[in-house]
Amino acid sequence: MLFWGNIFYISLMNKKSIKKIFRKLHLYTGFISGLIVFILSITGCCWVFNKEIKNYFDDYSQIIPQNKEVLSPLKIKEIAAEVFPGHLIHGIAYQGDNKATEVIFYEADPEFYRSVYINPYDGKVLHSEDHLSGFFAFVLRGHVSLWLPEDIGTPLTSYGTFTFLFIIISGIVLWWPNSKKQRKQRFTFDWNEKTKWKRKNYDLHSIVGFYASALSLTIAYTGVVIGLGWFAFVTYKAVGGEKSLYFLHPNNDSEVNITLTDENNAMHNIYPLVKEQYPDFETIEVHIPSEDSLSILVEVIYGDRYYDIDYLFYDQYSSQLIPTESIYGTYADANFSDLVMRMNYDIHVGSILGLTGKIIAFLTSLIVSTLPVTGFLMWYGRNFKKKNVPQKASVII
Repeated sequence: MLFWGNIFYISLMNKKSIKKIFRKLHLYTGFISGLIVFILSITGCCWVFNKEIKNYFDDYSQIIPQNKEVLSPLKIKEIAAEVFPGHLIHGIAYQGDNKATEVIFYEADPEFYRSVYINPYDGKVLHSEDHLSGFFAFVLRGHVSLWLPEDIGTPLTSYGTFTFLFIIISGIVLWWPNSKKQRKQRFTFDWNEKTKWKRKNYDLHSIVGFYASALSLTIAYTGVVIGLGWFAFVTYKAVGGEKSLYFLHPNNDSEVNITLTDENNAMHNIYPLVKEQYPDFETIEVHIPSEDSLSILVEVIYGDRYYDIDYLFYDQYSSQLIPTESIYGTYADANFSDLVMRMNYDIHVGSILGLTGKIIAFLTSLIVSTLPVTGFLMWYGRNFKKKNVPQKASVII
């Protein structure tokens, strides 16, 4: 009997010691990354529906379809280059018969990110957009780099999110009830008119935090995969990945000594070719090769999700498809491990489940933004309690 009593005592002490360790871990990691988590959560909420909101106010991209061929990417490029001369065109996005073609300009240093919308039938410039200004550009800068220089802010957000993984795990350990009575208290709010604000704040932190833990862990994990290359590599290898995680742009298969002319340049007919091969597209984005030796990259996009995009590489001379050793190839050729990585961004923003997933991501981010606040109030209430100041005894004369 004494033996089993000692075993129970040691077990109880071990549980207390473990929870004490996790309490310290939860506290210190919370101090380190609390403000970062708050900013990322709020900006994440604002970013989730950016496409839907922008599309609602989009009154410039709608055009009347015409019974004639659209302009080739090379012709579209010439027209767009007159709007922003001297700047690099990243891609030309054909968005169907009744929408304007978007020409995307992008340069990293100094950063230049603009779009020009052109009627693909007559070449008329309809609109230009600066992606580096406005509300959503402000939100994205905060989410990516905390409005700091990228070489400082981006590592802070990446490793701050990595730290948040430990906060979630340690929070679950601390929440885990030791008894049946505690189990009831940890799942529901048992408030009445006598419940003090400290108890309410504790419940908001622990109970709400528990219910959001699985989803917040998913969003945080996928965020770390986006931010940290080594973490993405470990994740990919852990699920059996064998391809390259880098975006590989293959060269043409044709002889390099062939001279590229208007007659043999596949860029002239690439859009109708891809449109015929992939008729279910929503957008066909053509990337003009920076060198004659490179193949033509074409992205076939089917909706809001990124994981099922077909990344196609066409020989500039023969228009033949060229395979790639990267995970960014055709959706049909992607295996399980490739899809895990390709789905990562869609899982992160909730678009993997369409509008329902985005609503879930929005609500989860909103809940997570409250946790650093309620956690700070718990710490403050425990460490800066109002002490009763003893009154001096009055002397009656």
